[in-house]
Parts: sequence; C-alpha cells; structure tokens
Amino acid sequence: MKLLRYGPVGSEKPGILDETGTIRDLSSVVNDIAGDVLSDEGLAQLRGLDLASLPAVDGDTRIGACVGGVGKFICIGLNYADHAAESGMELPAEPVIFFKATSAITGPNDTVEIPRGSVKTDWEVELGVVIGKHAKYVSEADALDHVAGYCVVNDLSERDFQLHRSGQWVKGKSADTFGPIGPWLVTRDEVPDPQNLPMYLEVNGHRYQDGSTKTMHFRVATVISHLSQFMSLHPGDVISTGTPPGVGMGQTPQTYLKPGDKMELGIEGLGVQRQDVAQG
Repeated sequence: MKLLRYGPVGSEKPGILDETGTIRDLSSVVNDIAGDVLSDEGLAQLRGLDLASLPAVDGDTRIGACVGGVGKFICIGLNYADHAAESGMELPAEPVIFFKATSAITGPNDTVEIPRGSVKTDWEVELGVVIGKHAKYVSEADALDHVAGYCVVNDLSERDFQLHRSGQWVKGKSADTFGPIGPWLVTRDEVPDPQNLPMYLEVNGHRYQDGSTKTMHFRVATVISHLSQFMSLHPGDVISTGTPPGVGMGQTPQTYLKPGDKMELGIEGLGVQRQDVAQG
C-alpha cells in the first residue's frame, strides 16, 4: 500500500493511493496515518478496504508529510562509505546518531526555505524508515518486523551551522522545511529488500546524487537494532538512514542551494519529491 496525507498545512487528512494512481480519502476509516494505524493490525484493516468505494481526491491537492504524530526524527550520519570519504570523515565503527527537530518536517513538494544567515544549505536524498511497532532491545533478525513502511526523505543540512557553529549537528539539520517526507509511506510488504533501492537527487536538472541503498555501511536492520539498545522506538518514529555521495559539500568547487533552485529526488518504488528553494 501507498499511504499519504493531503490537504493544507496543519489540517492534513489520511489518504491511500489506488491502483490507478488516484488518491482516496481515508477520513471515514482512520483519523490519521499515525499511531496504531501503523501497526500490523492497523495496516491489515486498510488492506481489506474496497478503495473504489472511498471518495476520490483532486490530484492537484497538496501532499503533506506521509506520517503524522512523529515523536522522534532520528538520522544516521556517514552511513555510505563514499559519502564519508567526500566529507573527509572516517567511516564510523558504530552508527552515528543525531536528531532533526520534528518542526523541520514538511510535505514532499513544499518550498524549502534557506534559513537566515545560511551560507551552505545542502541536500541529501535518504531512505526513511517509519516504525510501526514498539521496539526495545530488538535483534537484527527481528528488526524489520517493527517497520510499518518506507519513504523518501530529503535531509537538508546547513553545513556551516552543522560543522562550524559548535555543539552537535542538530542545529545544522533542524531549520524549518529541512525535513521533507513522502510523498508516500510504502508499506514494508511492498519493499522486500530495503537494501536494493536505487536513489537520486537533481538540482536544476543536474544529477548530483545517483546511488543505491546497496552501499549502506550499516543496513536498515542493523540501524533499528542498534537504536533500540539506547532508546525505545515508537509507532510513527522516522529514521533517516544516511545519504549516498554527491552532496553539495562534496563538489569541486563546493555547491550549495540558492533561492530559485529546483530540486527533484526519488527512490525506486517510493515516489518522487520536487521542491522549489526560497530565502527564508
């Protein structure tokens, strides 16, 4: 299934994509794509619906972040060997964990704002993992059973804030609009191997990132198991699992986003995001 949320900012409604690509309204069935809806039982209920009987939604409607009520927005840094190399950083012995503020979350096609004082706003296409079942001290073998589904994330970053303004990376990762998620939450039954997903990102039609989850240093199951040793994961938590090479910081010369730029990014089977860039 491809689940989504649509409508004005702050008033999104739950939806599902039918076989023709039409959005169907789920408001009569669930309140949101969140919480218990993400459990195996909740998803099974949605699978049993007659989608043709649900109201169709105008295709021009705004698409919001594909999951609501996100409690934690957890990111994994330096999780692709080539990206670590282009960043001039060592490949880590354990997953590098940092957080993005949930206030950074936005829709997949919403305008991205360059924060005031920014000189190095960068892009990162990433595989997002949405937790569907409480996870604590889980093994790698059982880790994927706790996943509701997968989505596209653009882990936007202000490199000067991130690397040169002291403290942790979070201040360079958390500006408003720095967390586009979606367009869809694709349930895990439709993603048999999350380690075999081609992914790309383009700015103004130029392809900067052209990678695959095959080259992850720590696999999705490893990441979930590792995180669960340090914190409980809850339904609706989003894990952004790292980016392949090709970020602006790794270009020669370094290249960063500017007002008027247009981004397009996608992951095979998980949809495409398109964002205009503006000054915040």
